[in-house]
Formats: sequence, structure tokens, C-alpha cells
Amino acid sequence: MSAASGARSAGGPLGLGRLARHEQLVRRALEVAVEGHDDRLPDEVDVPVGAVVFGPDGAELATGRNERSLCSDPTAHAEIVAIRRAAAVLGSWRLDDCTLAVTLEPCTMCAGAIVLARIAVLVFGAWEPKTGAVGSLWDVVRDRRQTHRPEVYGGVLGEECGATLRVFFSDRRDPRGPSKG
Repeated sequence: MSAASGARSAGGPLGLGRLARHEQLVRRALEVAVEGHDDRLPDEVDVPVGAVVFGPDGAELATGRNERSLCSDPTAHAEIVAIRRAAAVLGSWRLDDCTLAVTLEPCTMCAGAIVLARIAVLVFGAWEPKTGAVGSLWDVVRDRRQTHRPEVYGGVLGEECGATLRVFFSDRRDPRGPSKG
């Protein structure tokens, strides 16, 4: 297991080639998470979680970031936004052989959407011990009773993804205002 990423698959440590590719996917999701974040009004700012769906050929199909506040939609999590957009691009709700990279372990709703969309591979960054449904609190996507179970790689760039969230929340709790670093 790489000490830098802490990434593990369902079957053990990742090989270096796959780990590098997964890190690349999560880095793209991190970019999406913070794109335009400073340009929005404070009441429109959502938790910086980013998601990217990649097609069977590895090409980027769609991106999404949390848009709950922006859209006044409780279901507008990054994963859901990206899945909806990817399905529109493909013209099908079935995202067979697609990969979803996201910066935070999906919640129950998003884990259910991943299963229902038939995502083949899920790669995520930070673990979410309070609401995570891919191993932390529950394991919705790998439940043996599911009709579809994606391959899962968690903790990829987990520290980096977690740091983005810690900065976001500390800025909202600090009475002195946002940090500059």
C-alpha cells in the first residue's frame, strides 16, 4: 500500500500503475470540487466535493460538484450531478464500464445511484465516517444482495481531499473569516 495515498482496493493494496491512474482521476475530481468556488456568493457556496465520470475508453464524460445550495436541491450531490450529466451524454441511464471518481466517500443516496447506474469502478478520496456508505458507516455498493457491485478503491489521495474539506469548514467556523492558504 502506498503511504502517500493510503489507497486500498477490495482485494488489497493497489499496484503502482493502477494507483497512479486512480490518483490522476481523483486529482481531476479535486479540480472540479474547487472550480469557481470563490466566484459564488457566500449563500450559494456548497461543500467542495467534486465528481467525474469517465467512459469505458477513459475519456471524461461529465463532471459534477455539490450544487445543493446553488440549486436548492437536496439531491444535487456531486455524484448525482455527474451521473445525470454522463447519462445525458451517453443517452442511457446505464453507465456500464464507466468509472466514477469523487473526492469524498459517497453517502447512502449517492451509493444507491452508483449501483443503479451500473457504474463499473468507483474511486474516491477521503473517507466519511459520519455518512459514508462505501465502507465507513455502511457498504451499500458492495452489499452481496445488490444486483450490481462496482469495483471500489477508497482513500485515493484521501489526505489531500480531506484537507480541502477541513479548510472549507474551518473558514466557516473561524470568526476572523476565510483563510488565504
